[in-house]
Amino acid sequence: MPESKESKTTAGIWGAAGYTAGELVRILLNHPKVSLSHLVSESQAGSPISSIHTDLFGETDLVFAEKFDSWPDVIFLCKGHGASVGFLKEQSIPESTKVIDLSHDFRLSSNPLGFVYGLPELNADKVKKARLIANPGCFATAMELALLPAASAGLLKSEVHISGITGSTGAGQSLSPTSHFTWREGNMSAYKVMEHQHLAEVAETLSFASLAEVPPINFIPYRGNYTRGIITTAYFDYAGDEAKLVKQYTDFYKKTPFTHVSSVNPDLKMVVNTNKCVVYPKKVGNKAVVISIIDNLLKGASGQAVQNMNLAMGWEERTGLQLKGVAF
Repeated sequence: MPESKESKTTAGIWGAAGYTAGELVRILLNHPKVSLSHLVSESQAGSPISSIHTDLFGETDLVFAEKFDSWPDVIFLCKGHGASVGFLKEQSIPESTKVIDLSHDFRLSSNPLGFVYGLPELNADKVKKARLIANPGCFATAMELALLPAASAGLLKSEVHISGITGSTGAGQSLSPTSHFTWREGNMSAYKVMEHQHLAEVAETLSFASLAEVPPINFIPYRGNYTRGIITTAYFDYAGDEAKLVKQYTDFYKKTPFTHVSSVNPDLKMVVNTNKCVVYPKKVGNKAVVISIIDNLLKGASGQAVQNMNLAMGWEERTGLQLKGVAF
């Protein structure tokens, strides 16, 4: 018998007009245990959801609200970095409401409200008990999943080098000179070289996994001339053999439903429109080289947020996340 609407968990989104919010709406409309009932966007209040998220035309008659008139069971905070701190100070959210923040405001362990860092491959047990969850950054997710098995095995003993490319949706929906089609098409550039904002959470996460401070992480991100997806390549000194390296990665991720170890060099279309991460470890000379790929809007944002909600609500981790990839 289908689950009745009355028995479903209510969910709301603050900042419901952006890219990550659009992905959340798509997922939650089809989530068997959720009723999506609160979609707040001050700038779009009164407008149909499909007027902004046009691919939802014919799928829902929900409209944007100006504010929360009641509190749902779960709130996803989807506004820009820095906004969530102010929102939580201004609102009296009941203790019964779980909060999942998609900004960088609460990702470090020093955050004042005690948010749990929501990387399920490392912190699933903590997320299951949490009311406040900080969703990891998109580049951070790709880098951490590339390096967590190595960190937990104590393999990161010298500087780590990473390069990564992200699609234009990683910059959010607001226009900027580098998000225009005329700039992106046929173009590419490095940005925030060695000083990307996700490095702090990556270093903290890997140090937690290794039970020791990790060596410096050198990261060069690039803007790609496509819309969605992240590919990172990490390498570090490694004296062991490739079979042992692959086994360490395979053993680490053998029980994780969304992170998979590949025996072949992966490409982005293996993960686009899914909540998967594909990791490819290999030894080249005296280095371990690890490629990881994710969809920046799903495993790097909204899909992982739903994965965290599933854990926090005591549901099967993959609920509502059996998404179809785009292979061609």
